Amino acid sequence: MSVPPRIANLLINALRSGVVPRVGLEHITVGRAQEIGAILHDIDMIEAGGASFRFIVGKYGSGKSFLMQTIRNYAAARGFVVCDADLSPERRLVGTKGSTQNQGLATYRELMRHLSTKAKPDGGALPLILEKWISGIMTAVKTQPAPPSGFDAAVERQIFAVMDELEGMVNGFAFAQAVSAYYRAYRDGDDTKKSQVLKWFRGEYNGLREARADLGINLYVNDENWYDFMKIFAIFLVKAGYKGLLVLIDELVNLYKLPNAITRAANYEKILTLFNDTLQGKAKHIGFLMGGTPQCMEDKYRGIFSYEALRSRLAEGHFASADVKDLTAPIIRLAMLTQEEMYVLVEKLRDIHASLYAYTSPLTHEDLLYFLTVEYNRVGAATHITPREIIRDFIELANILHQNPQLDAKQVLGSNSFELAKGGLSDEDVHSEFKEFEI
Repeated sequence: MSVPPRIANLLINALRSGVVPRVGLEHITVGRAQEIGAILHDIDMIEAGGASFRFIVGKYGSGKSFLMQTIRNYAAARGFVVCDADLSPERRLVGTKGSTQNQGLATYRELMRHLSTKAKPDGGALPLILEKWISGIMTAVKTQPAPPSGFDAAVERQIFAVMDELEGMVNGFAFAQAVSAYYRAYRDGDDTKKSQVLKWFRGEYNGLREARADLGINLYVNDENWYDFMKIFAIFLVKAGYKGLLVLIDELVNLYKLPNAITRAANYEKILTLFNDTLQGKAKHIGFLMGGTPQCMEDKYRGIFSYEALRSRLAEGHFASADVKDLTAPIIRLAMLTQEEMYVLVEKLRDIHASLYAYTSPLTHEDLLYFLTVEYNRVGAATHITPREIIRDFIELANILHQNPQLDAKQVLGSNSFELAKGGLSDEDVHSEFKEFEI
């Protein structure tokens, strides 16, 4: 498959910098077939009215974010609405009690900012979703016999019928009020009111008085209730013609780094709420994928496993091992890509690099094998080397060979030999009583 120059440039630059591109992943995806298959089964269940919750766990550079973005793109192509956010010191699941920083609300705002669909993959899809729903109802009313009460009244009845279903959910009445307000603003061409409703949905009101003054709604999205609105929104999206909502939250390590034990516990308790709701059937048409490192999961003093209620639910059974995994478990642990899979990946990158700069790559099959041999022969590579490091090294190699055509791969890579580091003492300097001592 030919890769467009814009996509090729984005892929090469992003991977060279160690970050995951948001588009073009289908051109470089290799391996992970079992993990992807397990998550795609979850997506099928979300579409059928269920919910799912998964942790994607792996070392830095092992491919967590890559896998999550791959699933994100697939879900959007399937007709889901997707949103993603990275946790940070300013973005958590729950803010510090008594603080005015609202770190939990900041995560909700980030998720809403990145709300994406197939038609609008770069985020900011909220107005499109609302207007698609309204125009869909209008089209349905037009195809029916002319109602005696008039077109506008018939559309309003359809709108309020959907709203009645949402009102039975926690905070559903306020959500229904906001959707109704958006419909009236859409009908009347009131752009100011539409902007105020969108501001309310995005959680940008800082207090009840402000929301009541603009919209007459006696509730606003805050640190405590943002998850309730995500659940309502998932139901609304299905009524708007989408398959469901997929929420991706990466960098859980930032919760592990929180210095205050009470704040960490509050965030882990929020994870427990999400986990229980999805697996007990309290939430519908919504799925969560959360990415973190093994340490932030398993550390019994600061990690997620330090919260006993989560540890007891997430701990593996007695029969799973490093070689035999249960991919239906809540935690999917990413193993290193095999050497065969890495070969396929660097071969794809070689061809993308060559097409981007319009040259014939000098890297042959033997050169690729030699490159991987050098990478895997590093001390500690068997357990510590990651795809990110190999990809970065390979793109650097391709750049050097392209910019210096007089060189070949073996000249750049060297002789693939090394010596163990020697100490500061020569054999002659070793005292006789230590001659037989070895480490």
